[in-house]
Amino acid sequence: MPGTEPLDLQAIVDDIHRELAPRLGEGKVADYIPQLARIDPKRFGMAVVTVDGQVFQAGDAGLPFSIQSISKVFTLTLALGKHGENIWKRVGREPSGSAFNSIVQLEHEHGIPRNPFINAGAIAVTDRVLAGHTPREAIGEIVRFVRYLANDEDILIDAEVARSEEATGYRNFALANFMRAFGTIDHPVDHVLGVYFHQCALAMTCIQLARAGLYLAASGSDPLTGHSVVSRQRARRINALMLTCGHYDGSGDFAFRVGLPGKSGVGGGILCVAPGKAAIAVWSPGLNQNGNSLLGSLALEMLANRTGWSVFGA
Repeated sequence: MPGTEPLDLQAIVDDIHRELAPRLGEGKVADYIPQLARIDPKRFGMAVVTVDGQVFQAGDAGLPFSIQSISKVFTLTLALGKHGENIWKRVGREPSGSAFNSIVQLEHEHGIPRNPFINAGAIAVTDRVLAGHTPREAIGEIVRFVRYLANDEDILIDAEVARSEEATGYRNFALANFMRAFGTIDHPVDHVLGVYFHQCALAMTCIQLARAGLYLAASGSDPLTGHSVVSRQRARRINALMLTCGHYDGSGDFAFRVGLPGKSGVGGGILCVAPGKAAIAVWSPGLNQNGNSLLGSLALEMLANRTGWSVFGA
């Protein structure tokens, strides 16, 4: 149980890294995207960026990796900024209880995806980001937004990963065509998915990713620049969706074990938010059966236990 003494976050992060080191390589790397299958499964990075700008890191925190579905947090933020609450006419806000790429639920629910963090929901959100833009412009807007959040111009899209996803993304094409038939998405499917595959192929380090998520830890404003990103209410709602829907059908277990809003990606990354305290990013490519980073989830559970940062109390 954390006491009243100030936390030594660097010591906590170092201890977690050391304790997990014998288990590096556990889990299954996402091999259905050929470029991701090539990643060294023994990589592990962790970064904590506090709301006062301190950075604590361990392992491969400075190595870029494919953020994949973590990008859905940033595109949802963008789409809400452009279209406001109208977004919720196209996508729900409930946990899915199904795999991230399930098509069954879409049929039952007349083409309205259950939430913005499963693939179908994220594709519907990307369609809204695309409104009024060419695909190239929309991709540029997403990259500029993430660079702005991270305060780092060096963030890029990994073109090889984007091509790899496009070449193998048959199920995403099926989901998008299904939604187009129901009128959930407006733009040509190949345009929407072109943008979607590129946003998922953003390459970021744990340090950049934690920095980019800091606005969600600080009531919607970047605490280091003072810039307002979203309203306090919208930041709270994005965090609520991350807590309930951010880990596919493993979201309940993650809330149970970690108790922090988070969003995972099949590249092995997880972005987590400790409201009022910090943003945390972990990366370990081996996934558990729900498609979430196995060691990354464990690292965040250990961090929450040692800091008392769970939103449900210490």
